[in-house]
Amino acid sequence: MRMFHISDLHIGKQLHSYNLYESQKDVLGQIVEQAKEKRPDVMLIAGDVYDKAAPSGEAYELFDWFLNELAEISPMIPVLVIAGNHDNAQRLKFASQFLERNQIYIATMPPRKEGEYIKKVVLQDEYGNVNFYLLPFTKPGYVRQLIGEEKEAISYDEAIKRLLDRENIEETERNVLLAHQFFVANGQKPEKSDSEITYISVGGLDSVDTAHVKKFDYVALGHIHKPQQMGESYIRYSGTPYKYSVSEEKDKKGILMIDLGEKGSPNTYEQIPLIGTPDVRSIRGTMQELLDAANGETIQDYVSITLTDDDVFRAKETLEEIYPHILEIHVDNQRTRKRLEQNIGKDKKRTPMEAFLAFYQEMNDVPLSCEEEKIMLEILRESQEALQEL
Repeated sequence: MRMFHISDLHIGKQLHSYNLYESQKDVLGQIVEQAKEKRPDVMLIAGDVYDKAAPSGEAYELFDWFLNELAEISPMIPVLVIAGNHDNAQRLKFASQFLERNQIYIATMPPRKEGEYIKKVVLQDEYGNVNFYLLPFTKPGYVRQLIGEEKEAISYDEAIKRLLDRENIEETERNVLLAHQFFVANGQKPEKSDSEITYISVGGLDSVDTAHVKKFDYVALGHIHKPQQMGESYIRYSGTPYKYSVSEEKDKKGILMIDLGEKGSPNTYEQIPLIGTPDVRSIRGTMQELLDAANGETIQDYVSITLTDDDVFRAKETLEEIYPHILEIHVDNQRTRKRLEQNIGKDKKRTPMEAFLAFYQEMNDVPLSCEEEKIMLEILRESQEALQEL
């Protein structure tokens, strides 16, 4: 059975206030074209379909367009979708019964009471059944009553373990799990990027060990934006189809294609490249070097700029005339480095937030924006809560 594994579409996301609608539509269109060419037997979408719990009308429209384009492919490709931590369960579940009649299966919440189990979809190929278990993003509080721990706090790891232990998994058949969690392999954490750092818990409190998914023949993960395997080759994050931060500029985005053979045989894997335009990248140099390097193919890219001039008059205005999609401008020269060195060790009584604000100002010659301050305050709050729980 041939599977396409994608995740973390984050439809509706903005990149530093830039609307990514056209870029996302282009990438989703590439996925459709690859589906027409490669003919997968099933499409797996492992969570975070939308970027916000209350998506815009434009975001709904884009996902609807994507599903309709897939539905036009004959024979029809079943689509299996789970909710991620960014998705609103009720909104994503809308019209799910109707969609199921068109082979679009959506799971938005884990089982929460006796008699409920992880949503299971069974497909067949020449080797028999393939059982797909759809486990959406799960917090311990969602399932505390179900697993009999109403009064005691339980970890993410324990919650997922207990949920999977309840399932009657037929180990003589092939089984595939879709999950949207922060998985670790023997303590090894996945490599993260800046675009997800604000919603991955500090200190690994939300981590789940891959030891709990050994019964599966493939584990399709979402939540982490860099494509990577976790310990075993059959446990993989597909990553995002588009770059959502400068830290991802070197990532090779794509569709993870898996060919699942008969039970006991090794899976084969191929990453089908997706080309995101405009690209997301960083550039560095003097003002003149940056102006000389500009050309028609790259000036539309989303760029993080580091200026190395000691003094440049109206740098932002000058650069914006050439690069229309500037994400940020940093300054790294002898003057700023010297000022930073002089301030090391000073003001030790400042709060962590005050220290960060001063550091940011020193490095960039501009203050933190209101939106960035809110993000940083949330990170510090989560850090403090994590330390209190240790």
